[in-house]
Amino acid sequence: MELIDDDKEFLSLSLALVKDSDYERKRKRTRKETPNRWDSTESCEEGKIFSLLQMREKMLRLDHNRKRAADHEDGKGLHLIHLLLISATSINENNISSAVENLCELYQNVCLTGDSVQRVAAYFADGLMARLLTRNSPFYDMIMKGPTPDEEFLAFTELYKVSPFYQFAHFTANQAILEAFEREENTNNRALHVIDFDISFGFQWPSLMQSLSENATPTKRVLLKMTGFGRSLEELQETESRLVSFAKGFRNIVFEFHGLLRGSKLMKPKLKKSETVAVNLVFHLSSLNSYSKISNTLNYAHLLRPSVVVLVEQEGSRNTHNFLSRFMDSLHYFAGKLIH
Repeated sequence: MELIDDDKEFLSLSLALVKDSDYERKRKRTRKETPNRWDSTESCEEGKIFSLLQMREKMLRLDHNRKRAADHEDGKGLHLIHLLLISATSINENNISSAVENLCELYQNVCLTGDSVQRVAAYFADGLMARLLTRNSPFYDMIMKGPTPDEEFLAFTELYKVSPFYQFAHFTANQAILEAFEREENTNNRALHVIDFDISFGFQWPSLMQSLSENATPTKRVLLKMTGFGRSLEELQETESRLVSFAKGFRNIVFEFHGLLRGSKLMKPKLKKSETVAVNLVFHLSSLNSYSKISNTLNYAHLLRPSVVVLVEQEGSRNTHNFLSRFMDSLHYFAGKLIH
């Protein structure tokens, strides 16, 4: 990412700020009464945002590794959280000047590769920065650019290795599925059909294959059918390839995979009366952005008449609808455990 040195070229690009309807009406009235004053104010705001973008660029370029020891001062984390709250409140009140001022101070004290509090504060600062811009802004993508599929896979792999969060959830869910399968072993013809509503990279299922293989033999093989919902065809194909490759290591397991796109019309998969059906909802409901989608998903799961439904979710609230409440809930969730 290169820093833009030509101030005039930078400022000539339109920066559309987020304003509510009341603020827009006030702006129009002010423009009618004192047009020259408003033009100067708008230009001043653009100049401040330009300075803020420059400050962010300096943060990205600066080597924070050599000053990490100094960043662990008592109260440093609380100060960063305080700045975030002030910035969010200012944005909520359309006080752009105050928001920019506090975000500038944040970018002088945070780092995407710093300690845990610095990283959380840096990402939240970027989120607030993006809220000052609309999606049409030439700088929005620069702030909100997402990882590539390969980068996301590598990052999740590293997280999975070092954190017990997903591993414990997957182990507990698989144990419940395995117990349901064993309870019906006399009637299910040794067939297990798992319907995963968010299969992602498929990291949950190798351990289940291992557990199933322990009680199977080459003459009494287990049929494991997997119906997985994914975000893209590419992700589904890569997950299928990964799981098929792993399943080939077990001669006593027959593995089938059927991928479906998330968001597509929920079609009932082909089920057999004799198989054990397990519905997997591990960290899926929290990804749905409305109560109606959650309700539709649960109703769909009920229609499948599964032997077991596995539900694992992280704590969180869905009762807040305005920006500031959502921001504070998210900040408390991600940063609350880091500040002592």
